[in-house]
Amino acid sequence: MKHIYFNGQVYTGSLNLSEAFAVENGCFSFVGSSAEAKALACDSDELIDLQGQFVCPGFNDSHMHLLNYGNVLSIAPLAQHTSSLEDLLDCMKTFLAEHPVEEGGWLRGRGWNQDYFSGEKIMPTRWDLDKVSTEIPVLATRACGHCLVVNSKALELLGVTADTPSPDGGLIEKDENGQPNGRFYDNAMDPVYDAVPAPSKEQVKNMLRLSCKALNSYGVTSSQTDDYSSIRTIPWQLINEAYHELERDGELTVRVCEQSNFTTVADLQEYIDAGHITGTGTELFKFGPLKMLGDGALGARTAYLSKPYADDPTTVGLPVFSQQLMDDMVLCAHKNGLQVCVHTIGDACLDMVLSAYEKAIAAYPRDDHRHGIVHCQLTRPDQLQKIADMKLHVYAQSIFLDYDINIVEARAGKELASTSYSWKTLMNKGVTVSNGSDCPVELPFCLGSMQCAVTRKNLRGDVGPYLPHEAFTVQEALDSYTSEAAKASFEENIKGKIAVGMLADFLILGENLFTADVNHIKDIPVLATYLGGKKVYSK
Repeated sequence: MKHIYFNGQVYTGSLNLSEAFAVENGCFSFVGSSAEAKALACDSDELIDLQGQFVCPGFNDSHMHLLNYGNVLSIAPLAQHTSSLEDLLDCMKTFLAEHPVEEGGWLRGRGWNQDYFSGEKIMPTRWDLDKVSTEIPVLATRACGHCLVVNSKALELLGVTADTPSPDGGLIEKDENGQPNGRFYDNAMDPVYDAVPAPSKEQVKNMLRLSCKALNSYGVTSSQTDDYSSIRTIPWQLINEAYHELERDGELTVRVCEQSNFTTVADLQEYIDAGHITGTGTELFKFGPLKMLGDGALGARTAYLSKPYADDPTTVGLPVFSQQLMDDMVLCAHKNGLQVCVHTIGDACLDMVLSAYEKAIAAYPRDDHRHGIVHCQLTRPDQLQKIADMKLHVYAQSIFLDYDINIVEARAGKELASTSYSWKTLMNKGVTVSNGSDCPVELPFCLGSMQCAVTRKNLRGDVGPYLPHEAFTVQEALDSYTSEAAKASFEENIKGKIAVGMLADFLILGENLFTADVNHIKDIPVLATYLGGKKVYSK
């Protein structure tokens, strides 16, 4: 039985839109005109009139954290309450009242950003969170995920005192008296998360159900996701089991490519020895690249820069790995057939990553490695050329412009800011550039991200454009979430376009993207989302 869709505006990868397509056994079996489609129909087939609606391939978020998004959906929603410190604290108090913490548990929230605070834009401290509770541990993670704050009870449980040293690649911040103020950055956060009770496998599965359902509502049918680092107390084997069980039971409504996060060569080698090479798995759950976290975030001033921050000359940020360990990790992955992608925001971090890639490729030459730069934000012209020469892939986050446009020059300085977020320049040099959200850093709001890519303004449209020559066309923005995203995971032959033989992952939108006002792309509704020809969301 075929499902035949006709009388639509169908984007197949070309601006010459088609009218119709057919789905059979989970794949597209025909693309063409309405008349041709109807002529194919048998008595058992179902014909669906699209009534002129716009159809495009399902969105593919090429870098996010699917499990952590489900985790965030289960805790205090601080992203919706970050207008002030008082708003943040009230949210946590309300959440605690409505969701009492069990014995041994922690009150947790994520999503605050001090740059959105009214009045003084200062990060919260332990003493602020003590106003929520002094009886139970309280943990509030910044939106970027590279900084968290805990209350005094949590510090007591952790045993952190004035004498506790900061780890390599992290910072335990102290006040003017040398006392910990509750703020932890990057690698220093690990022991905090380790102290939070680990969820069960069923709880992990429920988190994934929540996040998949949410992604479908945004039109996302594929997720390239770093899950192993989301909740450090959960072994990667258990996360894989959760995915396999959801797939077995027909509950996985997003195709998942796991960006496998490891921090030691021994752990990575164990994973490789278990048979997890890039591309293995199924069409619903497969294994992708080694994912590494190279540095911190711009908003938290932990992105690793080659010069001091323009608005805080006391710091250049934090590299998470030494050059030697990064080299060893990249070499281990590369020589064993794994693709590699590294979170890279600062230009000094990018120098480290490019050096590691150069050494690995020289030692074990391989043409189509598709090693990647995740974020690729603060860049110099020489680095942009190296990325192109090395044939790297770039995982951009255009949605970051909504916030970063307000801070990039202040943080990085005018010179570096003038050559950063330069994804169109990279495309013009022949680099493949996919798009993503880094969710839960941002929502998996693909249409909003496309708007930022095209306008180079914030979503309200009242700030920018920032480097307007870096703007994508609407087609480039859409392709960055479809066909180019499929290339990131070596899947361009099975998805990312509406074409015969491709997986039937597609969306029906409320307006034609190519005729819509570019300043209102974010307002276009997702009317329906289909995975393998089956409807997984409808408005």
